[in-house]
Amino acid sequence: MQVSSLNEVKIYSLSAGRSLPEWLSDRKKRALQKKDVDIRRRIELIQDFEMPTVSTKIKVSRDGQYIMAVGTYKPRVRCFDTYQLSQKFERCLDSEVVTFEILSDDYSKIVFLQCGRFVEFHSQHGHYYKTRIPKFGRDFSYHYPSCDLYFVGASSEVYRLNLEQGRFLNSLQTEASESNVCDINPVHFLFAMGTAEGKVECWDPRTRNRVGLLDCALSSVTADTEIEGLPSISALKFDGALNMAVGTSTGQVLLYDLRSSNPLIVKDHHYGLPIKSIQFQHQLDLIISADSRIIKMWNKDTGKIFTSMEPEHDINDVCLYPNSGMLMTANEAPKMSIYYIPVLGPAPKWCSFLDNLTEELEENPESTVYDDYKFVTRKDLENLGLAHLIGSSLLRAYMHGFFMDIRLYHKAKMMANPFAYEEYRREKIRQKIEETRAQRVQLKKLPKVNKELALKLIEEEGEEQQISKKRKQKNLPSLLKDDRFKVMFENPDFQVDEQSEEFRLLNPLVSKISEKRKRKLKILEELEAQGQEEEEEPEGKASDAESSESSDDEKGWVEEVRKQRKLLRQEEKLKRQERLKEDQQTLLKPQFFEIKEGEEFRSFKDSAKKQKLMKKTLEDRLKLEEKLGTLNVSDTTVGSKQATFKLKKSEQQRKQQEAEKRHRQERKSLRRSASHLKSRRGRGRLFH
Repeated sequence: MQVSSLNEVKIYSLSAGRSLPEWLSDRKKRALQKKDVDIRRRIELIQDFEMPTVSTKIKVSRDGQYIMAVGTYKPRVRCFDTYQLSQKFERCLDSEVVTFEILSDDYSKIVFLQCGRFVEFHSQHGHYYKTRIPKFGRDFSYHYPSCDLYFVGASSEVYRLNLEQGRFLNSLQTEASESNVCDINPVHFLFAMGTAEGKVECWDPRTRNRVGLLDCALSSVTADTEIEGLPSISALKFDGALNMAVGTSTGQVLLYDLRSSNPLIVKDHHYGLPIKSIQFQHQLDLIISADSRIIKMWNKDTGKIFTSMEPEHDINDVCLYPNSGMLMTANEAPKMSIYYIPVLGPAPKWCSFLDNLTEELEENPESTVYDDYKFVTRKDLENLGLAHLIGSSLLRAYMHGFFMDIRLYHKAKMMANPFAYEEYRREKIRQKIEETRAQRVQLKKLPKVNKELALKLIEEEGEEQQISKKRKQKNLPSLLKDDRFKVMFENPDFQVDEQSEEFRLLNPLVSKISEKRKRKLKILEELEAQGQEEEEEPEGKASDAESSESSDDEKGWVEEVRKQRKLLRQEEKLKRQERLKEDQQTLLKPQFFEIKEGEEFRSFKDSAKKQKLMKKTLEDRLKLEEKLGTLNVSDTTVGSKQATFKLKKSEQQRKQQEAEKRHRQERKSLRRSASHLKSRRGRGRLFH
């Protein structure tokens, strides 16, 4: 028995342990059990709980007495009696089984959906009836109140087969192109089906009308998920009257409340594999979801991981034994796995002894090979010189090779290759020599751009490696090997300009440090030109000289900064003098501008005024417009502001308006003079 623990949850693998070949006789098996302690101590909960090659589906009857499994090859179904802890019967079928359903409390009524569009019914004695559906089926569900079987598959229709009348009924027409899974709610018998477009359609079997549609593909895509195609529905399971769990082909599990179109929780397996099975564990409010690689148990309210299991072989189906902590899986291997998790619940009543055993068992490694036998091919036998044993009792033919005793194999190998130890010793010596060569000083290949910066990084990395070795820390990644900074050592645009003002002020002591690197650069360039490898490092200064140099650098920090500032000021003065000389030597030439037709040139000041005006804020521009009279701001009765703008007129319009104004003034003056003359004439007549 193998014991694993995750999040302080112990998982006991009851199917782990040494396995014996099927072709061994009972006498040899008993002899091995007497000799080998591991075989004698292994736990075989149900005798021969396996399939010839692969198991695809596994289910438990409602009374809990029978465990049924289907697999290949050849296609068959096996029924195991838990009360007897052994196999009850085995039946072979014509084609592989896609899925099956146990209609009765025991094994007396079973329905198989097969690959070739066949639906096969079995009773207690064996095969009972066989029929076909129009399209290839992928899943089906049984509606107990009406005795109807609902088949979904590679069609937009849901086929209904009534078992009471023995005939097909009118099918349900859906909007989906294909359907993958289906399920019926055990409380109110709502029929739900998952489509290839990532939607779930819910139908009422009483009225045969669709009552709901969920778009799970859109809800399964979150900010953290990465998908390559449209997620389709691969698993579907109801829990009670209101909850429903949906699994997608991209590895997400969505928990829905039927009263809402948005999921309560979205759980990602992070493997990108289709969800194969979903089970509910009501004692701890857990959801058990499985893809072909992992089984995850998580809380349905918070989504927190409870525990997980990663079997050695790919998973095809998961079955939780009712009201217990036992879990069974059908996988891509002959042996079907059985797990016992005491935290989930007690052991079933037919194996109650597990509760006592699990307290005393120790961890034992799981082994899937036959430890006492070695599998060899025909070519291996020829290399060992044992080809003449083919056909004898010492070799047992199996698939493309033979099984032979492991002791005979070791003896033959020693005789065929007596110098194996010498070869092993030479290989170890060669590895040691290569390790010592790696410690030598090797030629450093520097990039074409920023050579001094690269040399500085290499020196710093060497110092950090020595410090990390002393402190036993992990080495940090190198900038030279990082793709994000690769362009800095390839593109000349990223060359560091050491003569720039910023560089010289920020690095006042860079001149002394750069001199050392320049010496090393010259040495490395000479070695590259000659094509020779440097075996030893060039001699440097003593430790006392280096310490004195570092102290001098610290003292001369301020002096170096002052020198750099003086040099920068002198360089600026020289640049100014050169600019003045160039300005004096240059002659100003007149520039001519062309004016377009219909435009008048006033001055260059207008454009400057416009540029200054555009640089001002909106508030300043509005104040200026108000002063000029082109803007009128007034308060309204509501409490808001009303702004009235007057458009600027062109020069021609302005001249025309001024002429009209002068003309009106002249006419007014003429009218006044005429009226004055008339009044004077009238007064003269009165006096006469």
